[in-house]
Amino acid sequence: MQFDSLDDIRAFCRDLPRGDQRLANSAARRQQNLTKPPESLGRLEELAIWLAQWQGREMPRLDRVTIAVFAGNHGVAARGVSAYPPAVTAQMVANFAGGGAAINQIAKAASAELCVVPIELDHPTRDFTEAAAMDEGEFLSAVDTGYCTVPENCDLLAVGEMGIANTTTAAMLCAALLGGGAARWAGRGTGVDDAGLARKSAAIETALNFHRGILGDPLAVAAAMGGRELAAIAGAVLAARRYKVPVLLDGFVVTSAVLPLARLDAGALDHCRAGHVSAESGHRDLLRELKLDPLLDLNMRLGEASGAGVAILLARAALACHAGMATFTEAGVSGADD
Repeated sequence: MQFDSLDDIRAFCRDLPRGDQRLANSAARRQQNLTKPPESLGRLEELAIWLAQWQGREMPRLDRVTIAVFAGNHGVAARGVSAYPPAVTAQMVANFAGGGAAINQIAKAASAELCVVPIELDHPTRDFTEAAAMDEGEFLSAVDTGYCTVPENCDLLAVGEMGIANTTTAAMLCAALLGGGAARWAGRGTGVDDAGLARKSAAIETALNFHRGILGDPLAVAAAMGGRELAAIAGAVLAARRYKVPVLLDGFVVTSAVLPLARLDAGALDHCRAGHVSAESGHRDLLRELKLDPLLDLNMRLGEASGAGVAILLARAALACHAGMATFTEAGVSGADD
């Protein structure tokens, strides 16, 4: 196990590896010399510079891109907070394995390796309205699963999830760590009706009251009110930070999974970009809280890393321009100051 205690994670987040600002500056200078007006490629330029900073290369590469999708089940699903039964989690994992899901097609289009990691689907977390979803050992085990999924030589990581009822868990974490209660964070997820949304909100409010004694501790909240796949996402993001791998985050659930890390250290997500803003209620507000500017806004709410997967295509376009365009000198084109 990479972390033997919650204090180990806290210690890691107090001494985070940093990106290479020198190489980021070098990449920025190259952008200024390419055959285009300065900053005319907008966020594609910023993406190329970000990749250079975290890969430690003036000329970044995207030879090995990994999409990691973590799957878990939730005890709170028994409260009728989802439009689908928990059995769908395992059924969708089988669909991923068979190549029939949206993320399979997006991964192919993005030339990315898809890695799907189901975590104890036969053993849902406990219902967090009446007990801790996970004890410390269970939480650390899930964090370790995510941590060990990330290849050290990965050029870019996109993270996603699958888990019936996990938008309830995501809203739970946001309510516990950012305030505002269910009214601010609970959305329709898989498409629950008004009665389902009321049950979801009631579960969140009940859990906030039950766990009120730990609301000031981000990692205790992540264990007691989170889920195994969310803990694994946090572990993967920590591993990516150790290896200096840039990360594309998917939607509301993924972003909520890394919220506890951001509450431990304001710079914990510097190596991450939000692949998109989800149509799920609360995601835009959560990104605003974390000061993450989404790359895409496509009204998507599927999960399974679909939005982050599409954002890989943007990263490839950014890199193609950064590496392939001629400089003014190479092309014999007069610059603005000539």
